[in-house]
Amino acid sequence: MIGGVLLAATYNSFRLTPILYVFILLHCLVLMIGGHYTYAEVPFFDGLLGSERNNYDKVGHFFQGFVPALLAREILIRKKVVNGRGWLVLFVISVCLAFSAFYELIEWWVALASGEEAEAFLGTQGYVWDTQSDMGLALLGAISSLLLLSGIHDKQLRGLVIPESVKVTPPH
Repeated sequence: MIGGVLLAATYNSFRLTPILYVFILLHCLVLMIGGHYTYAEVPFFDGLLGSERNNYDKVGHFFQGFVPALLAREILIRKKVVNGRGWLVLFVISVCLAFSAFYELIEWWVALASGEEAEAFLGTQGYVWDTQSDMGLALLGAISSLLLLSGIHDKQLRGLVIPESVKVTPPH
């Protein structure tokens, strides 16, 4: 809800590229489905590919890297924070990993503060490496986003109509 308000509030002053709005919507759908069923109980993912655990949360963690990578990339390019593609990739991946690690810390703190058994709250489903695989999937999502979408994203950034009449040129 907060993200929707932020997107609406900044639509005229910092309009994002169409591809980013589409992927933000897809990420919202992933989160809403997980919230509706709880991540450990999304029907289609029960026993998928012979797994004993429901892996829908892994889709969420992949998107936790995929979509923020596109958002971080757009902000870093438009605000001219870094020069060159190498630095851009490093900063985008670093932002995504930092966000993923912080999310895992928040999950842990809420589990401790709520007094519930941490494993039940976190939805690890008995998988001892759940936190690490979650962050690994966010990393994979960020890298995939950069590899798959940078060209389209650059094209949309060049064509973006910005109210301040400032042309955006992606780094080389």
